[in-house]
Amino acid sequence: MALLFPSAPNKAGLPPAPEPLSVPAASLWRQSLHRLRSNRMAMLGCGFLIFIALFCLLGPLFSPYSSGLVNTGQIKAPPSASHWLGTDQLGRDILTRLMQAGRISITVGLASMTLSVVIGAALGIAAGYYRRGVDQVVMRTADVLMTIPELPLLFIMAAVLSELKVPADYRLYIVMLLLSLVGWPGLARMVRSEVLSLRERPFMLAAEALGLRDRRKLFKHLLPNIMPLLLVAATLRVGGAIIGESTLSYFGLGVVPPTPSWGNMIDAANSLIDFQRRPWLWVPPGLAIFVTVISINLLGDGLRDALDPKRKRR
Repeated sequence: MALLFPSAPNKAGLPPAPEPLSVPAASLWRQSLHRLRSNRMAMLGCGFLIFIALFCLLGPLFSPYSSGLVNTGQIKAPPSASHWLGTDQLGRDILTRLMQAGRISITVGLASMTLSVVIGAALGIAAGYYRRGVDQVVMRTADVLMTIPELPLLFIMAAVLSELKVPADYRLYIVMLLLSLVGWPGLARMVRSEVLSLRERPFMLAAEALGLRDRRKLFKHLLPNIMPLLLVAATLRVGGAIIGESTLSYFGLGVVPPTPSWGNMIDAANSLIDFQRRPWLWVPPGLAIFVTVISINLLGDGLRDALDPKRKRR
């Protein structure tokens, strides 16, 4: 902090007022956090996500039906004081199954998002920085994958795995891999375009002139500057992965019973009678998917506006 030296007194003989001290500006991350907190819809989505996470992680610990035992005397029973959301086709408590299924669905979404971001970011940075042969191989592979619709591609790969008689215990991990394989091309293209823009910035030209190693330029200069893009893309990718897993599980190609997921819980209402007269079988998991994905999208939109304030002004 600079010292304040007294200056000459004014005509009235009074000492001059001290000069105001300059307050250091807040960091960019703090400014972004402040903008995110001021976004009510993003905070609403964040609050719902925290509630859903606590509901799924801690809820089964307090449920007397967490063992999942079959109760033939309570098959497809309507909601009551003992079963707040009714029971399923095996007499199991739907509220407890809903919480246990949330663990699986959210875990699949987070794991597939992590793999997609790691693969897409690594390949996108390599393509944008090294260009030439690396760029051609990565981008042409991404173009081929992006020409095929994501959902039919998932169906084809999941059907092949079903024909190979993959055990149910491993289906969860395979679904994560499938969702990550179809999720990285779009992210890789966004990261590549951002890296191509950053290569022409003065700080990268200075790093090139200083002769820094590629590893330092990639991890110390490029990666921190694309981190906001990765955060927004990762947040929005979780919602897409949850929907993808639920769709595969609904058609029997994803997570299969007895492992619960929101998708295969909706599949329990597989008849017109169940759909019309027993809404407690499919409305709770459907509502859980809807609220979770909407909350994730609200938070992702808030992160996008907070990390890129120019976007809102444009």
